[in-house]
Amino acid sequence: MVRGMTRILAVANQKGGVAKTTTVASLGAALADLDASVLVVDLDPQGCLTFSLGHNPDELEASVHDVLLGDEEIADVLLDTDDNVTLLPATIDLAGAEALLLMRPGREYALKRALAEVAEDFDVILIDCPPSLGVLTLNGLTAAEQVIVPLQCETLAHRGVGQLMRTVTEVQQITNPQLQLLGAVATLFDARTTHSRDVLSDVADRYGLPVLEPPIPRTVRFAEASASGTSVMRGRKNKGATAYRGLAENLWKHWDAGEPVRTSDLS
Repeated sequence: MVRGMTRILAVANQKGGVAKTTTVASLGAALADLDASVLVVDLDPQGCLTFSLGHNPDELEASVHDVLLGDEEIADVLLDTDDNVTLLPATIDLAGAEALLLMRPGREYALKRALAEVAEDFDVILIDCPPSLGVLTLNGLTAAEQVIVPLQCETLAHRGVGQLMRTVTEVQQITNPQLQLLGAVATLFDARTTHSRDVLSDVADRYGLPVLEPPIPRTVRFAEASASGTSVMRGRKNKGATAYRGLAENLWKHWDAGEPVRTSDLS
């Protein structure tokens, strides 16, 4: 990768429970293991990413909320983590930022402006968008160069995908013409069943959405890690961590060497 060229990737799906936050935390840690300098941005008022990286949102004095409203400089709010990624944390205060931002001109650009102040310090910035299509997600998509969609391999996985893709198209038309939809990331994947593959094939066919390699398997380690405020990438070896390392390598080769992202053959 050309130094000084920061890659900004949003992870978005307005449906909850699709391993979105797990994807941001695990992908960030895996990219850090590849010697990339990584900033992760928690845009969810629930602060799940912040908690999963070892910080209690209830104990923080400043967060991305203050940065978006211009009350704090972004550099003063960033936190270190045990996963060697830098965190722009969230607290429940962020729920109020949505209403406050709506009253401001240029509200979709607040995050983009803030990230511009620190972008040169990082190789990769990952944005954990909230499970909605409100002004916070619009900020994430406006600030990003690319977006991926975590998609759980279950029957109703495609519900909302069309709406999200329409939102991405609107962002491309209005606030961020350069935004690229890279594809879906298959989560909660069960290789023992044809059902998982059938669901992904249906989504890929219906929306023309490529599915990035490798799929992320269903594993109890994700639930254990998020509940304890630790990363699935640390501790004993597990198949979830191995899959996220593979996804990180896929993306890094795309960014660093200009290779096309590897996608699944669902035929």
